[in-house]
Amino acid sequence: MRRVVKIGGRAQSAPDLVSRIADAWKATPKSFCVVHGGGDEISAMQRRVGAEPSFLNGRRVTTREDIDTVRMVLSGLVNKRLVSALVAAGVPAVGISGEDAGMIAATPIDADGLGRAGKPVSVNVDLIRTLLDAGYLPVISPLASEDGGAAGEALNVNGDDAAAAIAIALGGAELLLVADVAGVLDEGGFPMSSIAPMEASKLIHVGVINRGMRAKLEAGFAALTGGVTRVRISTLDGLSNPAEGTQLALSLT
Repeated sequence: MRRVVKIGGRAQSAPDLVSRIADAWKATPKSFCVVHGGGDEISAMQRRVGAEPSFLNGRRVTTREDIDTVRMVLSGLVNKRLVSALVAAGVPAVGISGEDAGMIAATPIDADGLGRAGKPVSVNVDLIRTLLDAGYLPVISPLASEDGGAAGEALNVNGDDAAAAIAIALGGAELLLVADVAGVLDEGGFPMSSIAPMEASKLIHVGVINRGMRAKLEAGFAALTGGVTRVRISTLDGLSNPAEGTQLALSLT
């Protein structure tokens, strides 16, 4: 069984993040890859260089000038820091980007509204499979090459979208979206055991689900539609406990 684990930017601040990933890898080596975000750190860096972050429906608006900042933070600082910590914990982690080996090709979602934000259109998982088969843990930064664009043109892909596309291409048994909350919360603030598109739409309409969680649900439902067997949203507890979090379903029976 191979699964894709997406670690949200805020979940990356958990003090036990590295030990949790290391324990999961040692228990089931060669079984998963990690896709990471880093939105808060991108926002902080944007402000340091005089830009103000903005979002539309949970996705970052990325100008052409922002791309170098996104590359620097995600593929540089965040990726290599996580890889270094995992290696120190005894995990043979290797940091790569969606740009490496043409892994992720994307097209702009909405050039007028979101700028250089992209949606994956194809994923080549040969590099991921090669690393896993050789016993390495791939740690992936969600940048992509622009499909049909000029050489060197990159797009910023939402980490949840990238993880879903990779899970589909891998024929993944599970996509686990790790957040800083216990799952999708209902109107009372309690984690839901499961959710389908109709329930999600209702909670989005009343404002209970918004921004990052909305993007997670969209990516998760897309993964299920693309053939991924199971999708969950949970805290880090979901790495070792398959019962944790909110399970997504295309319909509830």
